[in-house]
Amino acid sequence: MLCRIQIRRRRALQIAAKTAADDTSSIKTWLARANAPIRRRDAIQTLATNGTSLLAVDGVSVHFGGIVALDGVSFSISSGEIAGLIGPNGAGKTTLFNCLSRLYRFQSGTIAFDGRSLLDIPRHGIAAAGIGRTFQNLALFRTMTVLNNVMLGLHCRTHTGFLSNALRLPRVAREERASAAKAQELVAFLGLESVAGKRVSDLPFGTQKRVELARALASEPKLLLLDEPASGLNHEEVHALGKLIRDIRDRLRVTVLLVEHHMSLVMSVSDKVVALNFGRKIAEGTPAEVQQHPEVVQAYLGTSA
Repeated sequence: MLCRIQIRRRRALQIAAKTAADDTSSIKTWLARANAPIRRRDAIQTLATNGTSLLAVDGVSVHFGGIVALDGVSFSISSGEIAGLIGPNGAGKTTLFNCLSRLYRFQSGTIAFDGRSLLDIPRHGIAAAGIGRTFQNLALFRTMTVLNNVMLGLHCRTHTGFLSNALRLPRVAREERASAAKAQELVAFLGLESVAGKRVSDLPFGTQKRVELARALASEPKLLLLDEPASGLNHEEVHALGKLIRDIRDRLRVTVLLVEHHMSLVMSVSDKVVALNFGRKIAEGTPAEVQQHPEVVQAYLGTSA
């Protein structure tokens, strides 16, 4: 009996070692993208060569009692694009984000992500499926360090279970080391090295925003949802944020959907813009086209162009 237990344990350790090595290799490959010297035009061509949609929203409607939050909204985003989602307060932007995160149910329409219906993905599987998100109001663990907050974002990419952690099998230690290494790389990518060991609650608001962004990136998303990332930032921080969003797309190969009221940021970084008003899509196109659209001008200024 003892001999059989030893043999089974030896086999389990061999499998764990191989899996941990594969995980570490995958992590290193993903992080190597951040250091690759790639031009913006080359990145777009690489990611969107076939023009397929990573995200397709078709006729989505959401009602809260008698209130129509979204009314038949449709648009698509191709891999490698930065798309801006704009509209006045109450237009339905955050409601749409909550539908994409499976926090809200939509009464009609369809949402497809990477060729798969979003309704086929359980709420707890959204991050693992490849959708990362930041929030309007920071959702960080304020008493934990920056590094530990970023490591939490890696949870959906880990494979050790309750039993492995309880027994502290070698695979657990290897996976923790790989997670810490990846978190440190993301901390460096976002310029947070000097505060990696500090509690989040002790940091300025703009720095906390970057911590939340790092945590969202830790899940290795294909699609990154940024919900008003420029809110509360000063002019210099907004300028740096625009460069960072482009770097995330160009270097990490992540598609971005951005909700923002800061129009100069949206128009400077977006490849396409979708405008909502009272839950309805009123315009879609390039930043220049949407800026000049009569319904967009009326929604923001109250007068026609």
